[in-house]
Amino acid sequence: MAAEGLPGAAGGGEKLEWVLSREPTPICNPLCRFFRCAKKALDFKRNPPWCRWVNAPCIGYKCPYAQCIQVKMLPDGRCGLFVKRKTEEKEAPDVVEAFKGGAIAKARKKLDKFGL
Repeated sequence: MAAEGLPGAAGGGEKLEWVLSREPTPICNPLCRFFRCAKKALDFKRNPPWCRWVNAPCIGYKCPYAQCIQVKMLPDGRCGLFVKRKTEEKEAPDVVEAFKGGAIAKARKKLDKFGL
């Protein structure tokens, strides 16, 4: 069963229009404004975006020449701008506790000497 509204779908469904997005997309594809073809073979005037290198529709992140100008494309094709970090920020140990009591007093004495 073919999905209606998809290009080439049986049943005379409406053809989807390819529109360049101003915002990044969750999956790297030719619609994202940061997507580039390293061979400069991508033709946006055709619907869908066409690769003149292989004379076929662009396959997006699966192509070896696909690039992200923000360098955020992950190996599985996801956009790094949409991925949340799994690591948590660790609180830095208090710097004052790292110094011994004598060092703090010595530093205060020197600062008082300079009027700070």
